[in-house]
Amino acid sequence: MIHKKYVALGSLACLTACLAVQQASAQESAAPPQAAAPASQLHYSNRWRLQVSEGADNDGVMTFRFTPKDGAPVAIPVDLKKGRGEDGCARDIRDAFRKALDKKAYKIEVDDGEDVLVKKHLGHAPDFSIELVDSTVKGTRINFDRE
Repeated sequence: MIHKKYVALGSLACLTACLAVQQASAQESAAPPQAAAPASQLHYSNRWRLQVSEGADNDGVMTFRFTPKDGAPVAIPVDLKKGRGEDGCARDIRDAFRKALDKKAYKIEVDDGEDVLVKKHLGHAPDFSIELVDSTVKGTRINFDRE
């Protein structure tokens, strides 16, 4: 919205400056999400271990990208609460993956308390890639191991 005082002043310079600020603000808020990695750069496996280190220092969201080989990527957001320990963070990640993925094709479980295992059922699904594409959570780190 253009401020009335700029219009009342009749100053073209003020009006132009106001519009430029509005356009810059709109472009920043409409920034596209992080682009998917090209398929040639993804690493695929039939089983991944996500090792969770440290608890969440703030409320935030970790967004994972699950990409089946020759398939469409799936964004998996995980809400984490401040003070949640690494075991709790692992359970939250497991639960979000279970909601997002086909239970007949993939098995998701917690191992050793702080590790999340994601594996395909043999013959029922393609190998897949998992990436952490965005996180607003401080403190919690994820290491990925193909198994």
